[in-house]
Amino acid sequence: MISNLNILLPEIFLTLSIFSILMIGVFTKRSFNLVFNLSSVILIITIFIILNSPTDETKIFLESFIRDTFSSFFKVLILIASLFVLNSSKNFIVDNKVNKFEYPIIILISILGMFFMLSSNDLILFYLGLELQSLSLYILASIDRDNLRSSESGIKYFVLSALSSGLLLYGCSLLYGFTGTTNFDLIANELTKDNTGAIFAMVFILVGLAFKISAVPFHMWTPDVYEGAPTSITSYFAVVPKVVGLALLIKFMEIPFKNILVEWQIILIFISIASMMLGAVAAIVQKNLKRLLAYSSIGHIGYALAGVATGAIPGFESATIYITIYVVMNIGAFSCLYLMKKNGEYKENISDLSGISKKNPVLAFALLIILFSLAGIPPLGGFFAKFYVFTSVIQQEMYTLAIIGLLTTVISAFYYLRIIKTIYFDDSVITFDEVKNKTAQITILLSCGILLSFFLYPSFLNEIVNSLFIN
Repeated sequence: MISNLNILLPEIFLTLSIFSILMIGVFTKRSFNLVFNLSSVILIITIFIILNSPTDETKIFLESFIRDTFSSFFKVLILIASLFVLNSSKNFIVDNKVNKFEYPIIILISILGMFFMLSSNDLILFYLGLELQSLSLYILASIDRDNLRSSESGIKYFVLSALSSGLLLYGCSLLYGFTGTTNFDLIANELTKDNTGAIFAMVFILVGLAFKISAVPFHMWTPDVYEGAPTSITSYFAVVPKVVGLALLIKFMEIPFKNILVEWQIILIFISIASMMLGAVAAIVQKNLKRLLAYSSIGHIGYALAGVATGAIPGFESATIYITIYVVMNIGAFSCLYLMKKNGEYKENISDLSGISKKNPVLAFALLIILFSLAGIPPLGGFFAKFYVFTSVIQQEMYTLAIIGLLTTVISAFYYLRIIKTIYFDDSVITFDEVKNKTAQITILLSCGILLSFFLYPSFLNEIVNSLFIN
């Protein structure tokens, strides 16, 4: 029993912390600052708990819950991402009057759901974690109740996400019906090419997971929710759920679906190509930065899925590296939005960046690095992310997928370069206020520093990721 508690220590600590700060928030006159600061401390402590936990693979509760290096890596990644997203957006949250004490608590609850999903080795535990995360995200999408766009985006996300969850649950029930088990390891033994019904169930599960990471053709909610939700929420949506969704896809492909490689590979290749193409083309006409970043994220998920679609360990490793660098790039990009403030109002349009290099050279240079990295221009981190993915795809002789990926990379570079052209070569339109958001500035500095210096020791991340997979 004690060993079980040790394995569950991060989840137990997070659960008790959520209950505690919820009561503190209620009995301290709904103090947002106190709860917010405590939430940040909880995230940091949870990181240390995971890092100091044993790394050996252990399964408990009839092998439904697993602790291993794979789940621990992604847990630490989402905790670090959440910590930076939360703290860089604090000024924005206060300025836009969404500083409700429940705000950081709901984010912690969504993280708890993600933890259970990452450690699940059973369909039931996986779905419970998924719903805990989804319910929290529904609330976050529409947390600004006085804003019509925020309420609209919340309803859109709720309706479409509920539909995808229903499809995913239907797939899980079919999978149980055709294999007679909910355990991932036992499903892998039962799932063969002759089990047509189980393959049909696999399609529904992939549809549900594709929606969670906003992959085409299940992306329809992404631009509207990104634009309508407060920027602080958008930055969370753009980073953390994507990490978990991709990790789960890798997990499903590596464990329960490993014996039907050809069947799911075809579907993933189609989704990957469609996401890369839509992300490259649809973003060209966007004028709102948040909508542009929405289509950009769809394209980037397409590149990460290309690695997963290889069905091989090197492909899974390249996808993991890609999503890690993606997190760094997007946290930096959204932190820049928190510095785009004029007369107390946060600006979101690309045209608002016209000529800012003359008045705000530091912000302009930060955007230059981040956008170049998003475009995959060497020697920045984004280039290595794409390089590893395309290398793994070519190693599996999937040349068509690699060629389409390279072509969409060239096309997508246009809209990133167009923003840089607006920043450096257009006439200045407005001058942004001096924003004293130290955490956002530190976040941008760290993001740019990592992207700039990644080429000095790229194997550092490779070595960590290689240890997650058993070759």
